[in-house]
Amino acid sequence: MNRMLRMLTVLVLIASLSTFAFPAFADDYPFGSVTMIIPYTAGGTTDLVGRQFAKALGKVLNTTFVAENQGGASGSIGCQAALDAEKDGSVVLFTAESLGTQRVMDISTMSYADFDPILVVANDPKVIVVSGKSPFNTIDELLAEIAAKPNKVQMSYTGPGGSGHVQALILNQFGYYPALTAYSGGNDCYIAVMGDQVVFTNSNYSTVASLIESGDLKLLAVCATERLEKYPDVPALSEKLENSEAYLSIPYTPLSLLVARDVPEEIKEQLRAAAQEAVKDPEFVGWMEKNSIEKLYEKYTTVEEMNAFYSEWESVVSWLIYDAGAAVYSPADFGIERAAE
Repeated sequence: MNRMLRMLTVLVLIASLSTFAFPAFADDYPFGSVTMIIPYTAGGTTDLVGRQFAKALGKVLNTTFVAENQGGASGSIGCQAALDAEKDGSVVLFTAESLGTQRVMDISTMSYADFDPILVVANDPKVIVVSGKSPFNTIDELLAEIAAKPNKVQMSYTGPGGSGHVQALILNQFGYYPALTAYSGGNDCYIAVMGDQVVFTNSNYSTVASLIESGDLKLLAVCATERLEKYPDVPALSEKLENSEAYLSIPYTPLSLLVARDVPEEIKEQLRAAAQEAVKDPEFVGWMEKNSIEKLYEKYTTVEEMNAFYSEWESVVSWLIYDAGAAVYSPADFGIERAAE
């Protein structure tokens, strides 16, 4: 009888604890400040957009979102830190696209499938820039130089599998082969251009907008199918690369707010609701429009749409990298099918 009584007591205690813990867990969120891991160095597009979004989220949830840069290994160090953190919503991840290529590049075993989306926030257009002192004044002049000197005209980028690398591979598809020099972050890439260490780079517009305005950098092309409204005379790269629309029409720097899949659904839903409100913040909206950043949150509004976007992006870019001979593994090794052409 004593044994049965002890077992009954334990079961009642477990039931009472679970009944108490989980509703309180969601109702009390957030419990304090929230750490937003940004898995790249300070000054790049993910850092700039992430910090603006963190401020807007903090207003909605009446707490502080602390942006914390954990760069290295093409974003995998910070992504792993977010994946390993406590599953209570106290740590979130604001990342660019590298989760979609880390497996085929043998950088990590992670992918978008290890996380759940809160919001696909933005795409910062890729642009080709040279130094303000550069002899190149048009994209035609730069492309002619690259064609005349394959593997000689230096381009800075942030490492294998990143958006800059993908842009170089697109150039390769059309017979242009720049020489690639890797740097640890996007700001290091444009600093290398201004310091004449390399000829050009493929930056995100928001990171170089002020330098274009000041004349420290010259904008030669937008790596897309549409021109920037602010620079109507600067061509889209698709205008110069015949039949390149299929490559240049997708967002190559999708910036997203994610959490580990094991975070309770109640907290994910609260974060999603807060994120939908945060993107209405006038200061955030104004900053996005000033920097010509595409509002992906207007295109992908449900979890299903966000996950479908990640799957398509992963397919298109992973196969592009593999077909160019730049991937360690085939996307097929991870069950990634080719996107329908």
